[in-house]
Amino acid sequence: MTALEVGAQAPPIQLKGVDGKVYDLRETLKSTPCVVLAFFKISCPVCQFTFPYLERLQRGYETLELWGMSQDDVDATGNFARTYGCSFPMLLDDRLETTVNFDLTNVPSIFLIGEDLNIKKSIVGFMKSDLEDLAASLAELLNEKPIKLFTEADEVPELKPG
Repeated sequence: MTALEVGAQAPPIQLKGVDGKVYDLRETLKSTPCVVLAFFKISCPVCQFTFPYLERLQRGYETLELWGMSQDDVDATGNFARTYGCSFPMLLDDRLETTVNFDLTNVPSIFLIGEDLNIKKSIVGFMKSDLEDLAASLAELLNEKPIKLFTEADEVPELKPG
C-alpha cells in the first residue's frame, strides 16, 4: 500500500464538490490550520465502515475542514454521503488525478495537511489507533477540547481489513 508520506508536500487540489462549489486546498489553508482529506470509493466496505467515524470527527471539532475525496461520480457520491451520514464536503476526483498525485493504491486513505501544505498524518486503511491519534492531533492543531472518537458500545476492532 502506498501513499504520500508524512513530511511530503501535498499536491495542489482544486476540485468541485457534490455541492457545486470548487474547493482549493491552498486557499482553504490560508484561513485554517489544517485540512483532513479522506479518499474513498463508494463500493469499498472499509470506507463504508470508516466514514461514520470521520463524521464524528467533523461534528466533534467545530472548526475542522474535512473533505471526502470521492473516486466516483456526483450521484453515487451524494448517495454515499446520505447513506453514511456525512455532512462534510464531498469532492469529486472521478478522473483520479488527485488520487494519482497522492500516490494512492488503496482506500480509504486519510491525510492531515498542515497550513504549510506538509502532510502531518498519512493513514491507509482502517486502524483504530491511527484514527484516535488523528483525533488527538486535531484537538491540538485546532486548539479544541479532545473528543473520544470511539465508545465501548461501538465494539470497533483495531484493524478492519479490506
